[in-house]
Amino acid sequence: MSGTYFTILAVLVLAGFFLGSQRARGIRGGGALHSVPAYHGLYIAAGVLTVMMAIYVIGAPLGSHYIVSQGLGAFDPASVSEQLQRDAALRDIQNLIAGTYQGEASEQLRNAASAYSSAANLVYWGLNGLGALAGVAVIFWGLGRIVPELRARNQFEHFVKYVLFACAAVAVLTTIGIVFSVVFEALHFFSKVSPIDFLFGLQWSPQTAMRADQVGSSGAFGIIPLIVGTLLITLIAMLVAGPLGLFSAIYMAEYATPRIRAVVKPILEILAGIPTVVLGFFAALTVAPLIRGWGQSLGLDVASESALAAGLVMGMMIIPFVSSLSDDVINAVPQSLRDGSYAMGATKSETIKKVVLPAALPGIVSAFMLAISRAVGETMIVVMAAGLAANLTFNPLAAVTTVTVQIKTLLVGDQEFDSAKTLSAFALGLVLFFFTLALNYIALKIVQRYREQYD
Repeated sequence: MSGTYFTILAVLVLAGFFLGSQRARGIRGGGALHSVPAYHGLYIAAGVLTVMMAIYVIGAPLGSHYIVSQGLGAFDPASVSEQLQRDAALRDIQNLIAGTYQGEASEQLRNAASAYSSAANLVYWGLNGLGALAGVAVIFWGLGRIVPELRARNQFEHFVKYVLFACAAVAVLTTIGIVFSVVFEALHFFSKVSPIDFLFGLQWSPQTAMRADQVGSSGAFGIIPLIVGTLLITLIAMLVAGPLGLFSAIYMAEYATPRIRAVVKPILEILAGIPTVVLGFFAALTVAPLIRGWGQSLGLDVASESALAAGLVMGMMIIPFVSSLSDDVINAVPQSLRDGSYAMGATKSETIKKVVLPAALPGIVSAFMLAISRAVGETMIVVMAAGLAANLTFNPLAAVTTVTVQIKTLLVGDQEFDSAKTLSAFALGLVLFFFTLALNYIALKIVQRYREQYD
């Protein structure tokens, strides 16, 4: 249904643009137009797009509800009283219509499939027909409004402004919706578990008994081991990515020839495109055994899954974030600052240390903060190289886990979304949200404090 409707929409939009432009060109022969003919075509095309999209946004959900209600109406109400029963009945109806239903269909199911198909055909032709008629009507209405005094350009620019505002509003509302959904579930969790125990507890073991008569753990939801593991792995990653990324950016911006830069920069940025699961395999199968072998040769006790292995590979992954952004920021420093430094007798290295890097400091700090946020949010590398053990340790050779890994673990498989175990994932998400928000706030303050403006 959607494909046909949007095909009709595209055809009518193009037809409105063409007919509006042609109509304006015909009028221009008898007098001056306020706007060029193309804007008259865009004016009609925008009207067709607005009306037909409004019909689809309102009609498609109503049509889907009507189709489902007609299909389920053929069943005994008691047999489809619950959501799971309704979903199963709909799957059977759709499979029977598609010819993939296994077994012998009952008379009730065949009647439901017939009602479902009839409703679907009615909605299909009704929605497409209504949209087409509305689009054609808007075209004729728009053609009648095309006169020399019509401010088509102004009208179309107002339309574009409203579209851009709607896009911005969707982005903002999506963010607000995400925050409220996480906060609501986190508050549900805190009604079961004390926020003090969650924020300051030293043990993380979310396993709980599923029933009152079942023997099992009551759960321990102290987040400190997860925070320590997250910060430990992030610190190791930044010790790798920070110097390598920054020094790479300095070399490419200040020392490399254009030919070398054209080769090295794309190769370096390929690291950002490698899937994290591939890097996780590399960490688990290559880096972790290598570290364990070196540790044993030195008499150290190294876990098979360690924070060091995960941090090293994660550092490799986020090098392009530091390097590429820092390179762009350094290149944005005005050449006049460098020339002034050279004129006063400074060497190239002195100019970089005393002039270029201080001028680029806000952007470099922002690059580091973005890299830290990326490291904090990484999951697959930690799962495969650092493990799932929530150990409260600062030893990089031990197995640890992170906040994101625990969120993934808690929400995998069939879960009861009313238990403290599952709801704790939303509390962890809320903590992670405020952590990244704090990083962004710090970066913003640093940028405001050290930002310099140039002519």
